Amino acid sequence: MGEQQQVKFPQEVIDEYAALGVDLPALFSAGHLGTRMGVQILEASAERVVGTMPVEGNTQPYGLLHGGASAVLAETLGSVGSMLHGGSSKIAVGVDLNCTHHRGVRSGLVTGVATPVHRGRSTATYEIVITDEADKRVCTARLTCLLRDVRPGDGEQAAG
Repeated sequence: MGEQQQVKFPQEVIDEYAALGVDLPALFSAGHLGTRMGVQILEASAERVVGTMPVEGNTQPYGLLHGGASAVLAETLGSVGSMLHGGSSKIAVGVDLNCTHHRGVRSGLVTGVATPVHRGRSTATYEIVITDEADKRVCTARLTCLLRDVRPGDGEQAAG
């Protein structure tokens, strides 16, 4: 996976955050783990985040999708939902991630769908269901994020 990929967001979400002075693609695409693993965001709102990740390049020694890769996809999608819920004055920081792996996958794309379980003022919890191309459940995850105020310097890593 030597080629740097960029995490993609729907244009309307990019435009909404750009109006607030936040460059979402830069924030999520500055050489971070989700980018290196090929995570692509297809749909993003506080109510639902959908993304994909290739199995190829994200496997364990037996050729199956690595459980940690599923965790990266789950945390990425849940964090995006939490961030969108919190708005531009908050950042979402994962504080608890639980993943149950149901079946192995050897090829293709997996798709994750994150939906809120709880959206409060200081925390947000999302359930993330990851399926294979046959729509069979691969992993069920739950992510809780702390929503904390933006501090000076937050996001500087994304800029450069």
